[in-house]
Amino acid sequence: MPELPDIVVYLEALEPRILNQTLERARVVGPFLLRTATPPLQAVEGKTVRELRRVGKRLAIGLEGDLWLVLHLMIAGRLHWSKPGAKLPAKRGLAALDFAHGSLLLTEAGSQRRASLHVVQGKSGLQELDPGGLDVFTSDLDSFAARLTSAHHTLKRALTDPRLFSGIGNAYSDEILHHARLSPVALTQKLGRNEIARLRDSTRCVLLEWTDRLRAQTRGEFPEKVTAFREGMSVHGKYGKPCPRCGTKVQRIRYASNETNYCPTCQTGGKLLADRALSRLMKQDWPRTLEELESLMRRAT
Repeated sequence: MPELPDIVVYLEALEPRILNQTLERARVVGPFLLRTATPPLQAVEGKTVRELRRVGKRLAIGLEGDLWLVLHLMIAGRLHWSKPGAKLPAKRGLAALDFAHGSLLLTEAGSQRRASLHVVQGKSGLQELDPGGLDVFTSDLDSFAARLTSAHHTLKRALTDPRLFSGIGNAYSDEILHHARLSPVALTQKLGRNEIARLRDSTRCVLLEWTDRLRAQTRGEFPEKVTAFREGMSVHGKYGKPCPRCGTKVQRIRYASNETNYCPTCQTGGKLLADRALSRLMKQDWPRTLEELESLMRRAT
């Protein structure tokens, strides 16, 4: 899922292409993409783009008449800049916004259609789509601490809750927690002040670093390689590979269709966190440390 760094770079790429340009036509072919009926989609046609904004993990395009197009790309939605009136891909194409000098295409990979488009009126309509997560770049330590400890969650869950923090998802939460040397299953209400401060600093550092990296990679071009798995990431998507800080093999916790990646040495004091898919099977035999897991694997082979 595109997160804060990806959304920021998307918006920066869109600014010179569509800001102050007239939206000539809006084409929607995905039957489940458009989630609103009032105002109608046709209301945005012929309007000039006046503002671009990030709302959590959504991209908001503000037009004349205080109309807003709000896109949520979800997991597999991606944006592409193409020639004017470009044809949408047969299987992946969901929508196109046509301007005189180019078309913004929305595609979504896979069979599940989760991406969404809302047409709303005014700032109040836009606010209804904002889950209310805290902006870590404009908040002080006290505000960050209050939001973090407002519920008794694990750090992983808290960071990825859009009602608590804005723009952070599965990928960058892994990187933030590794940078902060904190366990993904540490409980928010049991953290000390210094740990909270370290987490806040790491959150800012990781998001800024990756925004700069992605900005440099695009080099002014439209970002076409938006992915949750980046070559330079420390732990996310790196299961079984060495931690860049200490060399320990990165481990994971799998749940549903997601997984959390972490370094046992840097983040959990050498302890392995129970992977539901395996620990349910092994119960008390589930290894408690990386050494026990590797020993078990050696015996198995």
